[in-house]
Amino acid sequence: MAAVQVADSLPSGQPREAPREAIPERGNAFRRLSARLCALRPDESSSARTEIHLLFDQLISENYSEGSGVAPEDVSALLVQACRLVPLNQNHLVSKVSQLIHHLLNRLQVIVDEQHLDFLLAYTISAIHQCSSWTHMEILQALAALVYCNGSKCQKYLPELLGKTGLLMKLSDLAQSDPEVRRVAVHCMANLCLSVPGQPYLEEPYQNICFQAFLTILQSPKSSDMDDITFCMLLQNALKGIQSLLNGGRMKLTQTDELGALLAVLKKFMFHGLPGLNIEMPTVLYPTPLPQYDGRTPIKPQQSESSASRPTLNKKKKSKVKPKKIQQGEEEEKESSGEIEAASVTGTGRVNLHEGNTWSPSSLGVQSLPLDGSGAAGKDGVSSPFSSSSWKRVSSSESDYSDAEGGMQSKMRSYQAKVRQGALVCFLSTIKSIEKKVLYGYWSAFIPDTPELGSPQSVSLMTLTLKDPSPKTRACALQVLSAILEGSKQFLSVAEDTSDHRRAFTPFSVMIASSIRELHRCLLLALVAESSSQTLTQIIKCLANLVSNAPYNRLKLSLLTKVWNQIKPYIRHKDVNVRVSSLTLLGAIVSTHAPLPEVQLLLQQPCSSGLGNSNSATPHLSPPDWWKKAPAGPSLEERSVSSPEGSSEPCWLIRLCISIVVLPKEDSCSGSDAGSAAGSAYEPSPMRLEAFSSLPNDRQILCITVLLGLNDSKNRLVKAATSRALGVYVLFPCLRQDVIFVADTANAILMSLEDKSLNVRAKAAWSLGNLTDTLIVNMETPDPSFQEEFSGLLLLKMLRSAIEASKDKDKVKSNAVRALGNLLHFLQPSHIEKPTFAEIIEESIQALISTVLTEAAMKVRWNACYAMGNVFTNPALPLGTAPWTSQAYSALTSVVTSCKNFKVRIRSAAALSVPGKREQYGSVEQYARIWNALVTALQKSEDTIDFLEFKYCASLRTQICQALIHLLSLASASDLPCIKEILELNGNMVQSYIVQFLKSGAEGDDTGAPHSPQETDQMVRMALKHMGSIQAPAGDTARRTIMGFLEEILAICFESSGSQGALPGLMNQ
Repeated sequence: MAAVQVADSLPSGQPREAPREAIPERGNAFRRLSARLCALRPDESSSARTEIHLLFDQLISENYSEGSGVAPEDVSALLVQACRLVPLNQNHLVSKVSQLIHHLLNRLQVIVDEQHLDFLLAYTISAIHQCSSWTHMEILQALAALVYCNGSKCQKYLPELLGKTGLLMKLSDLAQSDPEVRRVAVHCMANLCLSVPGQPYLEEPYQNICFQAFLTILQSPKSSDMDDITFCMLLQNALKGIQSLLNGGRMKLTQTDELGALLAVLKKFMFHGLPGLNIEMPTVLYPTPLPQYDGRTPIKPQQSESSASRPTLNKKKKSKVKPKKIQQGEEEEKESSGEIEAASVTGTGRVNLHEGNTWSPSSLGVQSLPLDGSGAAGKDGVSSPFSSSSWKRVSSSESDYSDAEGGMQSKMRSYQAKVRQGALVCFLSTIKSIEKKVLYGYWSAFIPDTPELGSPQSVSLMTLTLKDPSPKTRACALQVLSAILEGSKQFLSVAEDTSDHRRAFTPFSVMIASSIRELHRCLLLALVAESSSQTLTQIIKCLANLVSNAPYNRLKLSLLTKVWNQIKPYIRHKDVNVRVSSLTLLGAIVSTHAPLPEVQLLLQQPCSSGLGNSNSATPHLSPPDWWKKAPAGPSLEERSVSSPEGSSEPCWLIRLCISIVVLPKEDSCSGSDAGSAAGSAYEPSPMRLEAFSSLPNDRQILCITVLLGLNDSKNRLVKAATSRALGVYVLFPCLRQDVIFVADTANAILMSLEDKSLNVRAKAAWSLGNLTDTLIVNMETPDPSFQEEFSGLLLLKMLRSAIEASKDKDKVKSNAVRALGNLLHFLQPSHIEKPTFAEIIEESIQALISTVLTEAAMKVRWNACYAMGNVFTNPALPLGTAPWTSQAYSALTSVVTSCKNFKVRIRSAAALSVPGKREQYGSVEQYARIWNALVTALQKSEDTIDFLEFKYCASLRTQICQALIHLLSLASASDLPCIKEILELNGNMVQSYIVQFLKSGAEGDDTGAPHSPQETDQMVRMALKHMGSIQAPAGDTARRTIMGFLEEILAICFESSGSQGALPGLMNQ
């Protein structure tokens, strides 16, 4: 066991000045109590123990909250001092100090730094060994809080915690007599598996140990001495642990039995506690196209029609909503609950729905689903990709059920719903960690099939979507279904049911077609029955995914017609996200296997068809004619109805889209409007700019002063909105050249970048990106005064903040790297020459390189490549001679050849063509690697398994061709042999693509304005002219070979265009 070592160099916890937004009284109370604790010395007298007890009680009872002005290092130092004062033979004090560790770290959202962590871990491990068993639960809770997001820093304690005889392995074993201790031990293991971006993952042997432990827990039945709520919390912690291993640990499930066992328990717990459903699952699910075993008790056959008939909706009963009281201390973003009975459905697979008719503020979406195991906050909560903040979930009373159901039963159902949500989130992580071809082997286990006459419908993801009373669980199930359907075009392409199959067996193609039909039926049922706007958005997105991948040309008609007619009323729904997803779905229908006759008929329908469908439940609709207010002339409906078939008059859908684009927005902006705009970049509209510019000077100053003052607000929503507003203001031409305003805005944004709220940090990062865009715009003005007056110290602060932000979540990171690229571009020679900037420049570029190579969201990597190209445009930076040069080029060449997203490849190729001098490309070897990577990327420009990437193939080839020609126009004599060698191997391929590039001209994509054929032709001529000017050594054939290659390209282009006298003056060189 690791010995407890108390280093003399540990910080003594000196109080730090509270930030400006702190509440002075609370911060002062903590510092006062901390000072009293630090003044004590180890003393085993009863009076000393009493004083320590009282101090601990006071520290625990303090009402800590956001902005309490307590520094994380002060908390860590206080905990170290508290442990020093408590000998391990004092069980009650050890229990109390463990409660203090757990309480402070959770309430103040502190992650212990490595220096203090070592001491505290050694102390808690020793306490478990030496103290009485009744203290173990509190000590384990403290241990869980300590290791949260610190797994990579606990390496030397892992053998003692997770070894064969490790503490956590013994305490989490099935033989453990205390169920609460077992639950908290599993929670510790789950927190150990939680990794932080940029830090090492848990080592593979320990990953496997934890995975097997979690899987064993999920496979084991509930013991007789464990109550139902504790069992639910145990399951949530095990699911959280597996999710962390799959997400952060990048664990790969390669064994069929291992994956099958995981999928079996996930399917089992997806339905945990679902009313009226009890299923038995095999230990392992094996990949097979046949339906999996379903152990439900058969129900009586419902009255049914022909198996080919579709369900019809009878009626929708009036909803009965019971309001729910908002508990003090709970968040405002709560969902009330009630009951609504959807109409019974006749036909095959009859379903009776009893949906929870829950309302939700539009600011609460799927992104805020809490999945905490115990209902507590922070380290007690189960993290989830759906969760916007796990710290605030401090109440265990949150439920999707009404108060009338009774306290314990309601609480029990709430915990069961969280288990279902945890299983679905874990399944989503599993989907992302395995190949799609492996996943589709389990298609029939999770996707419904049309049931046979008289048999019950199989249990699937659609069962949850239709029957789960919790809108959060329904949304989770839909996200999982969307992930399965995404990229399934090739798999679903085998489906066929255009003819009746009369065979002794069901072909695979018919089975897949049956699944597609059933998915359509169930999703349309869910669309009608759903009352939550956020879940409704997920249903429509799921439908769009299905429509984008289903082979309708091989299926019977009417599937698209039913979707079309059902979705049309939702284009005027009150919630903006529902409207956007509805338009996306209509776009998917229109683009399906074009030209599909069924779609052509749908587009010829009058605009009113379907909009007044009485069978469709369309809550919260805007006025029905909001989009018909077109400019003068006949109404859209009149034109659509009166337009003869084959007329050039645009159809109603085109007119609808045009009207949405050109007409001003008239309906009120819902909360989800604001939420959906997070992180999106835009230029201030002329209307905003004109409105601000027209204000008197004193009013402009008032607006700016109010915004800068509101940036200190303790309300997160206000602070986030303020950060965004400042990001808009800084783009106004009348303000962006005001050095003082830009500096004040920068300081305000940097303060918000350190906020604990992800939403605030995301808005601040977006505004920082806009502010740095302003710096670049000011560089292009003839007056250099802005650059000269802008503070170098502030630039250093901005660089440091942007570096830290680049390690944050993707929402923050994408704009942080944009800001880094702009700042490095803005640096003047006077800055770069200073020693204080040398280290920060190196760190900034390393942050960009790391982001280019990371497995982050593609938007983040695209911005990182863009930022790298921005860096290359600064001639003052030592590109070509600095040590980071080779790393930067290596990262970009890796992306351009292997990234699965073609837009990222395009941007990396654009960055590689930015340097304007040969010396900026470094050594001959470095130049050769870049040239070779671009040729390889050109060769692989059509290699993709994602059908959606094909539309970017032409743009990618265009950019690579431009980069290759650019490199040729800068080549030196020593570079020619490597170019010749590669052309001898791949010359024909490269030549064909460059000829195609010259004939068509560069396409306008995200890399800049398109080039005309004359401009592209001139690029090749300049490269040829440069080759002619190179002084090659006698007998060297490389130069002649390359010139012949370029001349042949130009000759082919001139021949195809019918021009004569090709290459005047150049052919004679």
